[in-house]
Amino acid sequence: MNKKQKTLLWRIIIAAILWVPLFLIAEDIWEVNMHPVVLFLFFLIPYLLVGYDILRKALLGIKNKQIFDENFLMTVATAGAIALGEYGEGVAVMLLYQIGELFQSYAVGKSRRNITELMDIRPDYANIEVDGELEQVDPDEVEVGSVIVVQPGEKIPLDGIVVEGSSALNTSALTGESKPVEVGVDSDVLSGSINMTGVLKIRTTTEFDESTASKILDLVENAASRKSKSENFISKFAKVYTPIVVYAALALAVLPPLANLLFHINVPVTPEYGLWGTWIFRACTFLVVSCPCAVVISIPLSFFAGLGGASNQGVLIKGSNYLETLSEVKVIAFDKTGTITKGNFAVTAVHHSPINEEKLLEYAALSEAHSSHPISKSLKDAYGKHIDQQRVTDVQEISGHGITAVIDGDKNIAIGNEKLMNKLGIEYAPCHHVGTIIHVALNNEYCGHIVIADELKENSKKAMAELKKAGVEKTVMLTGDAESVAKKVAEEVGLTDYRAQLLPSDKVSAVEELLRECSGNKRLAFVGDGINDAPVLSRADIGIAMGALGSDAAIEAADVVLMDDDPLKISKAIKISRKCLRIVKQNIALALGVKALCLVLATFGIGGMWVAILSDVGVMIAAVLNAIRCLFVKNL
Repeated sequence: MNKKQKTLLWRIIIAAILWVPLFLIAEDIWEVNMHPVVLFLFFLIPYLLVGYDILRKALLGIKNKQIFDENFLMTVATAGAIALGEYGEGVAVMLLYQIGELFQSYAVGKSRRNITELMDIRPDYANIEVDGELEQVDPDEVEVGSVIVVQPGEKIPLDGIVVEGSSALNTSALTGESKPVEVGVDSDVLSGSINMTGVLKIRTTTEFDESTASKILDLVENAASRKSKSENFISKFAKVYTPIVVYAALALAVLPPLANLLFHINVPVTPEYGLWGTWIFRACTFLVVSCPCAVVISIPLSFFAGLGGASNQGVLIKGSNYLETLSEVKVIAFDKTGTITKGNFAVTAVHHSPINEEKLLEYAALSEAHSSHPISKSLKDAYGKHIDQQRVTDVQEISGHGITAVIDGDKNIAIGNEKLMNKLGIEYAPCHHVGTIIHVALNNEYCGHIVIADELKENSKKAMAELKKAGVEKTVMLTGDAESVAKKVAEEVGLTDYRAQLLPSDKVSAVEELLRECSGNKRLAFVGDGINDAPVLSRADIGIAMGALGSDAAIEAADVVLMDDDPLKISKAIKISRKCLRIVKQNIALALGVKALCLVLATFGIGGMWVAILSDVGVMIAAVLNAIRCLFVKNL
């Protein structure tokens, strides 16, 4: 509890302690001879103690011509009850209302803390080495390309690349994953991660304002400003509803007594209150019942809790309007590279090799030792051992064909495509696998071929299966790759359709075509990570960007950001949004249903003010508890 909540709790406790004996005296349960005026003055103490802030807000609302809110309703209702001599009930109403407010404040604080825990990723300083000693500076002052030092237990203040050291990083605040990430020289690291073990020297690649931590904080801080259709409806509803019930209560207090006096129509009268007192008391009860707290509080709280629950899972949703749209997604279009695949080439197979597979990879890696081409890097990575370039001589690159080289002085290696084999007159085995095919020959004898392809992400296939379970009807891949590559990837991961050989403008056209196919409340999402995906992310009903390795433009254009680039999180985000919307609808139905019933009962004088306030506070507490369920989304 914060200081404000603790103060309210103590006010409630002291007021309740004072109220109990006074109530017993007022109801003649405890026989004490006390003048009514003295009893009234004593009752004012707990009433003002627990309700002074409500009274002050009501007066400020009247002063600012913003009269009709819950503070005005509670002030009129409780003051009316006290004016009719129901001191105990008047104070009890204010007490129970404040208990509900305390409960609601605690619930909002809990969901807010769930989101603002992310604020812990904001770094306080960066370490710069000056004359052999570490000096702490503001992260804003560190220029791109500077080398910073991060010691165990410290936050990484800026995005960068490790140039010295190795360590395990806690990235849970960014990705929602508790498993530490091992990093070493040449590893990319994100600001906001916590260094757990070794000392790291990092060359910065961004300024502080452009760092991952700053962008996440900006997304979180602005999320609450983007309201959903449901929230906007509730805001408009409250503005219309509150004046209506105030005028209805006024009519309930005045019209029946006038009908009795002017037209001699028999209306119920409670002897202890008299004609006017009976209907004023009913009007006060009507006002207590009509207070729209449960609806006005629980709906924004449900969305806020949903955003918090999603952020805890590494899914940043930029506003409750996007959360609502996400719940209606039935069609998802995917970019391929960096979204379904890892975006880095790797050796996936070795075929038709008469020599040991490891030996073939060794010859291939040595032949490519002097090259920086991505294909060469893939071969070196597949070999995985130190490459002694002195073993390689007479390297000749044949443009558009490949490379010939001599290894260890007696092994003539030829490595390249089919054209190289044809040029050298070497018979080769064709490959039907999709990818880049590297043929290898040793001393003019064919030694097989190596298949290099973009690897699928570990969870891509499972992600498509989970999307289908979540009710997504169509999954489409939009890629600039060749037809054969697109077809193979689509079949492997279980996509329902694909479009190949697309330019960035073609992707926009494809998304527009898919949008035209979406009827009714069906929505289309696009998932991408590259800078060329930004226009498509903006054009779709909802854009989802890969946040860890995705481009700045893609993250800026997207409505949802996956902080660990895991496509499996897409189905989780959809499930979170649908759970949140179900809870919102449940709360609206519960609150309005109970309100309608209690308003009818109050009109006919059934139940009285005790039932009114208990039902109002009870519904509010039930709605708030229901809303908090949006925070618990881990096992969805």
